[in-house]
Amino acid sequence: MKVEADAQKVTVFVNSTDQWHGRALYTAIVQMCQQQGIAGATVSRCTEGYGSHRTLHTTRLLELSENLPVRIEIIDLPERIGPLLTALEGMIGEGLVTIANVRILRFLPDPKT
Repeated sequence: MKVEADAQKVTVFVNSTDQWHGRALYTAIVQMCQQQGIAGATVSRCTEGYGSHRTLHTTRLLELSENLPVRIEIIDLPERIGPLLTALEGMIGEGLVTIANVRILRFLPDPKT
């Protein structure tokens, strides 16, 4: 069974070394999404990138490989994303958040089979 809906995708860009109350910020964000019942969240560790300070972070240079960019993608219905964004404001000290309107196709097992 296929379900289609309008949704929003929130992408959060932070560093792998960023902390929230003694744990990795990206872990805290995913756990908060779980607690709020958000449909899905995925963390991707990036191999190279830079942000507003223009400092390169890369796996190619051993001394720079500990502080890598992290991308967290979160998808849910627009009415659930609003409260999430409010919560993120208090968690992210430095980073970037993008919000995009998306169309989702969700594939579920057919209840008739």
